[in-house]
Amino acid sequence: MTKKIRIADLPEFDVAEHLDSEQAMAEYLTIVLEENDPAALAQALGSIARARGMTDIAKASGITREALYKALRPDASPRFDTISRVCAALGVRLVAQVAHA
Repeated sequence: MTKKIRIADLPEFDVAEHLDSEQAMAEYLTIVLEENDPAALAQALGSIARARGMTDIAKASGITREALYKALRPDASPRFDTISRVCAALGVRLVAQVAHA
């Protein structure tokens, strides 16, 4: 008989644990941007910032660590200025592309 696994017994997935290179971070951010979901973008930037070290990103962006956690939580709608400063601190930039129908 096969042993049943309960969902509650599974470890929680944290994408930040898998963002171990700048290339992985850029690819993840590109995928999230294609979703066109501001909350997903905030959450993705938060995951990348945690992977790089939230304290270091806070210092580099000029935003307090607490404010950064608040702005990049999954249900947040951060201002573009915040997104821009975090991207600069992460060493990534957002790029516009022609949208094809």
